[in-house]
Amino acid sequence: MPTTAEDQTRPDRGGGVGVQSFEAASLEVSGIELAFGKNKVLRGVDLAVPAGQTACVIGPSGSGKSTLLRAVNRLLEPDAGDIRMGGESVLTSNPDQLRRRIGMVFQHFNLFPHKTVLDNITLPLRKIKKLTKEEAADAALAQLDLVELREKASARPGNLSGGQQQRVAIARALAMRPEVMLFDEATSALDPELVKGVLALMADLASAGMTMVVVTHEMGFARQVADQVAFMDHGVVVESGVPEKLFTAAESPRLQQFLSQVL
Repeated sequence: MPTTAEDQTRPDRGGGVGVQSFEAASLEVSGIELAFGKNKVLRGVDLAVPAGQTACVIGPSGSGKSTLLRAVNRLLEPDAGDIRMGGESVLTSNPDQLRRRIGMVFQHFNLFPHKTVLDNITLPLRKIKKLTKEEAADAALAQLDLVELREKASARPGNLSGGQQQRVAIARALAMRPEVMLFDEATSALDPELVKGVLALMADLASAGMTMVVVTHEMGFARQVADQVAFMDHGVVVESGVPEKLFTAAESPRLQQFLSQVL
């Protein structure tokens, strides 16, 4: 069963959203396999994230990191294995029902350019959660307050910076009150000077007790924010553990090689 953020024991990382608590669920991925034709992209991935904790997934391009997130959210259907939230398998549930429980933030924002910021957030609330227009607007504005963009509610995405667009995408996902959040390289499409603000927001969400799986190339973020880090290569988790051990005493030669190139 989901637990509130206040039930979690986690390190104090400073900051924190504060104004919002989360119904956080545990996430367990067991033996997930997925292939595109003859190309096996995931080869038996295991990853367990306790409720309210953050797991960062690192690794070279093409290692299966983004495919793993899409399998968790069932944007791609696994060929084998199981995915459990709060101890219950999600592979037999309706994918649309699952996406009410899992929020996902993509690299390229995926906002509707012809709709206002407010409409981008209220649309799924009205279509999926069946909220009234007023209820959806109230929920959306609360999330825009959280990401400090209420004044942009009437703007179109094209009039925002990349960092602001990504914060809107995060607000849209949070408005659905998910139990787990997935971030797929959320800062990789941003100009360098815009990265810090988005990472700070993600760190605040982690401190507030959101269960998060973050695919990232930001090693400093992974080291400082994650409860655990998983290194993927060729469709498997090669090594995982607490950040300090993984970054300073890696056991796998492949991880050692990777870190020597990125740190």
